[in-house]
Amino acid sequence: MSHRYATFIKAINLSADYIILNVSMIIAYLIVDKSYIAWIANKNYLPIVLVFNLIWLLSANVTRLYEHVLNKDSIKTYRGVFKTYLLFVSLICFTVLIIIGTKAYFITRQYLFYALALFGFLLGTWKLIFLAIRRSDRALLTDFRQAVIVGGGRIGKDLHNFVTQNPERGYLIKGIFDDTAAGVDQSLYLGGVNQCISYVKENRIDEIFCTLPNSESEKIERLMLDADKNLIRFKLIPEFYYTHKPTFVQNFGHIPVISIRPEPLENMLNRFIKRVFDIGFSLFVILFVFSWLFPILAILIKTSSPGPIFFVQTRSGRDNEPFKCYKFRSMRVNSDSDSKQATKDDVRKTKVGAFLRRTNLDELPQFFNVILGNMTIVGPRPHMLKHTEEYSKLIDQFMVRHFLKPGITGWAQVNGLRGETKTTEDMLQRVEADVWYLENWSFLLDLKIIFLTFYGTFKGDKNAF
Repeated sequence: MSHRYATFIKAINLSADYIILNVSMIIAYLIVDKSYIAWIANKNYLPIVLVFNLIWLLSANVTRLYEHVLNKDSIKTYRGVFKTYLLFVSLICFTVLIIIGTKAYFITRQYLFYALALFGFLLGTWKLIFLAIRRSDRALLTDFRQAVIVGGGRIGKDLHNFVTQNPERGYLIKGIFDDTAAGVDQSLYLGGVNQCISYVKENRIDEIFCTLPNSESEKIERLMLDADKNLIRFKLIPEFYYTHKPTFVQNFGHIPVISIRPEPLENMLNRFIKRVFDIGFSLFVILFVFSWLFPILAILIKTSSPGPIFFVQTRSGRDNEPFKCYKFRSMRVNSDSDSKQATKDDVRKTKVGAFLRRTNLDELPQFFNVILGNMTIVGPRPHMLKHTEEYSKLIDQFMVRHFLKPGITGWAQVNGLRGETKTTEDMLQRVEADVWYLENWSFLLDLKIIFLTFYGTFKGDKNAF
């Protein structure tokens, strides 16, 4: 099928979604006000129509709903539709009820319910019909770009396997060119490198993936020039790549630089958003919770055992810089506090301290650490200096977690990876969770972790001791 025809089918799919959205809004109005004429005459609804359409466009772009729409399998298609619909409903409710709801646009909760419910039902029904049509003639409604691979080594085989196993990428590999036929699947072998350009011209191939090693630079440059002359897209795969996870590529001028992991918080805007939230949230907790709770907890801690109210310990921070971490004291004063972890039945804990640890109230003073800038609300938990030194020698990725500021709570903690680490495997799981957070940070993820932290506090956590 031609790429132009595939684009046309995608446009039909997108247009149908918008028609369904607007029809749902009209039907909802008829149900509520029982008058189509009133819908036309009521100009106050025009901003609502515009808002609904723009927010659907925004939601679809955020979730990439219309990417590879002809190649996704049914489960991925419906998962994408469901995510987009949920985001759409959330944004509509926020916009209409919070912003537009303050003005006289005469939109009611009843109308919102009918419009959103009808849209969800009709959208789901339409996607079923679309998938049925696509399935009835998959060859007709599939947008594949034809491509060849030049280079039959490890990288070429990896690329072929990936494309074959992920048809939603939209590529159909016709075969592999290599000057050495040995080691290449004979059903895929198309000939030597010099035969590539003539083959792609004769068979109207869309793209060339070059996986030749750097030592073949002359062949690579010749292929690149010939591909440009014949209007064929040429894509070069680096000789070395990190095989276990996606990588992040940026350009220093004409020089591609490959980072072995994405770090969203290396972006200045992301760091600014996180810092503003940290300060705002911490000030709220300090002013409205800590201010009245502190005297009560101070008295309880003092009466439970002699010693200071606060427990101050030097811990490893961002870039492995040590800092003073503040907590409410939950144990009797002892000489092992800088070397020994708390255990489930630790005799050092006081009764008040056990309650504080179980409810996470012992961490409250760390909001001052957040204000000072040596901690964040969500991030990897800070460890004692002794443990950092020990585990950095045992776990390869242990120090990676120190690219971030330590947090009051974190992805590892809400997934049950907290408390005593009895084995190296326990710490490895925690480190893997911290590294995952570093690579996948988003503001919404931080909000999710904060919510799960509060939920876990009320529900109870067997590892909170």
